[in-house]
Amino acid sequence: MSTSTLSEIVEAWGGLIQTGPFGSQLHQYDYSEQGIPVVMPKDIRNGRVDESGIARIPEGKASQLSRHFLKAGSVVFPRRGEISKCAYINEEQAGFLCGTGCIMIEPPEEKLRSKFLFYFLGLRQSVEWLERNAVGTTMLNLNTKILGGLKVTLFASKKQDEIVETLSAYDDLIENNRRRIQLLEKSAQLLYKEWFVHLRFPGHEHTKIIDGVPEGWRRTCLGDLCKLRAGNTFKPKYQGRREGDLPFIKVRDLSRDGNAIAVTGADNWVTLDECEEFRGKPFSKGTSVFAKIGEGLRQNRVRFIVRDTLIDNNMMGAISDQGVAIGEYLYFLLHEQDLANYAGGAAIPFLSSKVLENVGVLAPPMQLLLLFQAAVAPMLQQVVNLEHQSAAAAKARDLLLPKLMNGDIAV
Repeated sequence: MSTSTLSEIVEAWGGLIQTGPFGSQLHQYDYSEQGIPVVMPKDIRNGRVDESGIARIPEGKASQLSRHFLKAGSVVFPRRGEISKCAYINEEQAGFLCGTGCIMIEPPEEKLRSKFLFYFLGLRQSVEWLERNAVGTTMLNLNTKILGGLKVTLFASKKQDEIVETLSAYDDLIENNRRRIQLLEKSAQLLYKEWFVHLRFPGHEHTKIIDGVPEGWRRTCLGDLCKLRAGNTFKPKYQGRREGDLPFIKVRDLSRDGNAIAVTGADNWVTLDECEEFRGKPFSKGTSVFAKIGEGLRQNRVRFIVRDTLIDNNMMGAISDQGVAIGEYLYFLLHEQDLANYAGGAAIPFLSSKVLENVGVLAPPMQLLLLFQAAVAPMLQQVVNLEHQSAAAAKARDLLLPKLMNGDIAV
């Protein structure tokens, strides 16, 4: 076992540490609907590249920037902002482009296994070193020199492989659960669209359509189905508690392992006394919550909560009026709306509750909503169970990681 900086490893055995293309090489007008995916900092989530909202450029333009193509095993970092996160590029993502706001690392595989490096970069000591050495005050910035100065513990290749195999078992479980959750959500979304968009609901064959609205349904506005309310200001003095009576979620919690559809975990908790002190107003179980400003809004991250929960003032909750709507229907209704379409602001989009309340929607009869609830509730409960499982796996992996790296646990 020895220790070397990333730069020393690359200089001695090959590989690279390289930023994405300069802004002068890749302009806003270069992006297109189809083409090669470009990895931006916003796409780096939970150790992987989230392709759901990824930008693309034409293949011809990408070929001009071929030195920035990512390979299987590349590790990608944001250059600014949340520099504590990174993503491991899998075989399916080989050929994606490293974006302007990112740095890519390709370690010499025979000396430093890329997956081992990915896990090493997730160590608290690695993250804290990068944050101490990054430049900038309001927003931390990385460059290749800073990243290259990080010291890496080099185990023998066999030892690296054993550590990777142990930790990957947890990530494989999380990935498998993620795919199962996607299938469950897709099934529920298809049912929602079939019944409430295409109007092929049970009994539709015998229902008259009047001015595009099924008999018994009515045109109304979103504010008639639910109450929209922003969250609470979350002062720093209340932040940082890992346990408590109530979870207090921020926009970033919507990207957390185990929070893909339902919010099952949070980075911050508060006590009931603290909640009373800052006059917090918790949202009840089943409420749909979403970002009301910035990138989270652009990405339309709508989630439902599984217990009484506080949200910060960059988010909004939609509390269903049980007399005319139910939580499951409201969740899919909001998910299908693409909330960013109703945002104001140019540089930083934001949602106004008054604007959202006036969005036109259809209100189906309660009998049909209850049938929908009976059909999708078991699917959503299965999602919650899988997300709890993924969150537990991520926690176990993160507890095991430093012990394996420090040699406290042998493999």
